[in-house]
Amino acid sequence: MAYRIPNKIPIDLNARVAVGVSLPFNAPGVFNSTYTTRDQTKSNIINYVLTNPGERVFNPNFGFGLLRYIFSNINPINLQNLEEDLAQSIAAIFPNVIVNNVILTPIYEQNAINIQITYSILNNPLETINITV
Repeated sequence: MAYRIPNKIPIDLNARVAVGVSLPFNAPGVFNSTYTTRDQTKSNIINYVLTNPGERVFNPNFGFGLLRYIFSNINPINLQNLEEDLAQSIAAIFPNVIVNNVILTPIYEQNAINIQITYSILNNPLETINITV
């Protein structure tokens, strides 16, 4: 019987070397370091979704741009368009990420939307991100 070995990312082999910083910046020393590509990819996706194009210095095209949807009506058609746009945008920016599912759940009482993104990195186990906007 064949056994599939999960892909190992070379940068993750040294457990003492930080890969990047995590979001949000709320550690005692301002930054929390991430030591695996999986954790850093999660922070990068959150950063991408919450950033609008033009906000990032020297990279004006970075960011999903939720601001353009902020005053749209919460209806099934708009939610479906946002889900498709978000999945395609993440797949285009992060080539090592496979977006399995994007689910938007409206919270009418709070005028908010919960964004649930399910993805995998290089065929590793699924990860889920929940963002409430």
